[in-house]
Amino acid sequence: MRRILAVFALMAIMVSCDNDFVFHEYKEVPGKWNKDSTIVFKVNPPDTINPYNLFITLRNDHEYAFNNLFLITSMQFPHGRTITDTLEYAMANPDGSFLGEGSGDIKENKLWYKQDVVFDENGTYVFKVRHAMRVNGDIDPLQELGGIRDVGLRIEKIKQE
Repeated sequence: MRRILAVFALMAIMVSCDNDFVFHEYKEVPGKWNKDSTIVFKVNPPDTINPYNLFITLRNDHEYAFNNLFLITSMQFPHGRTITDTLEYAMANPDGSFLGEGSGDIKENKLWYKQDVVFDENGTYVFKVRHAMRVNGDIDPLQELGGIRDVGLRIEKIKQE
């Protein structure tokens, strides 16, 4: 029982130390990530004045078979305007070891998405993420991508110096 309390206390301390975010949510990828499966986040930002940094967060395991990751993201504003980006991230070192945090089978990555974003429209913003992976030499997208466990969106306050 004492050990369980110690674990909960440690988790509370770790969470309380990370107070730079205003939004952070993960969505589980059940099994393999299908090319047609879009992960959606709906966000009501805290204000329309201050700038924020946005990150794609994800957790991968040893089944991830690539050195990089291509994502197609979109940010839809409350009044309908949409910005779509194709992003590439490094996922492994040249020796094949995975980048990211974590000492076990699962690595957690915090990947830059957008910098100095001001949510200048009131209302709900919709963020969408889907993978755009292909096998070298193929023009068709990979139907199912293994090794990605969770995909998240993180919005952080910009630290004042």
